Amino acid sequence: MLRFLILAVLFAAPILAGGQTVYDAQRSPVSFSTGASFSYFNAGYGGYNPIGLTAYVDFSPLLLDHLGAQAEGRWLTLNTSAGFREYNYFIGPVYRFSLTNHKTVHPYLKALVGMGDIDFPHHLAYGRYFAIAPGGGVDLSLTGRWRIRADYEYQIWPDAPGIPGLPSGTMNPNGVSIGFSYRVF
Repeated sequence: MLRFLILAVLFAAPILAGGQTVYDAQRSPVSFSTGASFSYFNAGYGGYNPIGLTAYVDFSPLLLDHLGAQAEGRWLTLNTSAGFREYNYFIGPVYRFSLTNHKTVHPYLKALVGMGDIDFPHHLAYGRYFAIAPGGGVDLSLTGRWRIRADYEYQIWPDAPGIPGLPSGTMNPNGVSIGFSYRVF
């Protein structure tokens, strides 16, 4: 048994030793970024314009040098009244464009799906709805790891508002987010 363990370690050692250094001029083929934004939205209900925080993670590129994936959560709880709140949780593909003349500008389009939660005013109802969130934006590089992000998102909630006694229809919350992202690798 001891011989087998020593033999396994000897065969594995070159694999582990080969991953110890990376040249400075090389970058990982896949990038993982995380960030936070401040969001201002039109809630699509009752004239509310809630404000809140957005957190997101971004894996790019996963396919064809331009296609990646993004997940985001948004909590819109400020600038509301009567207990109105809206939350979003989305995931989906992101397509990044390459601008040859502007290496610090990184535009993108996204097509996210997920769910939206809403607490209606005066505790009238609470709803959790399927939502589609197309959008786009631009990342501006500050350093090799830090970027400023400006983002617009138009959401489609096909089965909302779903309040008992009222007909269901489509809600279309939409808004902008401004924030920072940090490339982990």
